[in-house]
Amino acid sequence: MKKRILGKNGLEVSALGYGCMGLDFSYAHKVSRQEGITLIRQAVERGVTFFDTAEMYGPYTNEETVGEALRPVREQVVIATKFGFNIVDGKMAGTNSRPEQIKAVADASLKRLGVEQIDLFYQHRVDPNVPIEDVAGAVKDLIAEGKVKHFGLSEPAAQTVRRAHAVQPITALQNEYSLWTRGVETNGILEVCEELGIGLVPYSPLGKGFLTGAMGKDTKLGEGDFRKLLPRFTPDAMEKNQALIDLLKRIATEKQATPAQIALAWLLAQKPWIVPIPGTTKLHRLEENLGAVDVVLSDSDLAQIQSAATAIQIEGERYPEQLLKATGL
Repeated sequence: MKKRILGKNGLEVSALGYGCMGLDFSYAHKVSRQEGITLIRQAVERGVTFFDTAEMYGPYTNEETVGEALRPVREQVVIATKFGFNIVDGKMAGTNSRPEQIKAVADASLKRLGVEQIDLFYQHRVDPNVPIEDVAGAVKDLIAEGKVKHFGLSEPAAQTVRRAHAVQPITALQNEYSLWTRGVETNGILEVCEELGIGLVPYSPLGKGFLTGAMGKDTKLGEGDFRKLLPRFTPDAMEKNQALIDLLKRIATEKQATPAQIALAWLLAQKPWIVPIPGTTKLHRLEENLGAVDVVLSDSDLAQIQSAATAIQIEGERYPEQLLKATGL
């Protein structure tokens, strides 16, 4: 497995990480704890060293699964987790990044993960009620105490990144980025990462499954699948967005690859400090995703994808308005 460096502090990780959220959170198909542990260990066996979780996933159970799975190889892997929400009766209840909350979450996450230090600690969403300088200061304290190694933010504005970075250097940003969600190219995030030496960790790099080519207008989402709430996953939107899948399939045929591999290879080709974290509950999908690291897209390929993708009008917003308000997205 090829390696990449996140941030100026030299956090080395596998070129593709593994997003653990979907093992037991947000999707209709969940796996048992033992199945999750087995899959995570299979990822390690195949060279993955970067694993992403959060207290919110479950809540709490995802961290416990990740911690148990990685305990035998703790020194070989990087574990990222997150703070930033109130959790009441097992439900997200608004943002909370008060310094005392951040420190309490760190202590609880350390216990659930069974580790002495969190490798990368992200603010899950920016809290409009807490100055970002206070957030960065709290994480700086945790780093000084040895409880946290690296600081990250998820879905911040570029100016928020600058303000936080001035207090405590940021190692990585986690933003949604894929061929159908390209906001980081126009909102200053790629520029601020380049300027300040910050890595970018795209979540949902396969468009929450759509860019695999395995979904379409006739796809029936199961009960409890959060994609049922998303405008891009209505039958009408999926039918209109099929043009993007057709593009990926065409390039994939030329490269003897799959649409998912082309989507991930495209992301990897954007910058050397980009590390996508696709998630899956299936071993064959994990192996397919990891194969993307060896797919080489030439400048001509990338120009062709850019030209064709730019001409495709993506149908549907990322999230419905009520979810945006609830999560700070």
